[in-house]
Amino acid sequence: GDIVLLAKPVTLTEGDRVTLTTDVPVATDGTSKPEKLLYAVSLPPVHGQIEHINYPGVPISSSSQLDVVAQKVSDVHDNSHGAGKEALR
Repeated sequence: GDIVLLAKPVTLTEGDRVTLTTDVPVATDGTSKPEKLLYAVSLPPVHGQIEHINYPGVPISSSSQLDVVAQKVSDVHDNSHGAGKEALR
């Protein structure tokens, strides 16, 4: 089926952690199986990383829609100077 993806930028300041919710990335593929719909991080954050909350400090390069719905994925700023708009793409 068709895949539809909507993503909004997330603005972080030094040291911030933002839990990604379906307000940030949300996608549908017509199957109603969020555990099978995967996001890949094609452009990692400049000042931080995307992490699974069960593994803090470990960057991830993909996540399921189910993890996003369960609020288990975070964008974490690395305390370097400057804020940036980060997006899970």
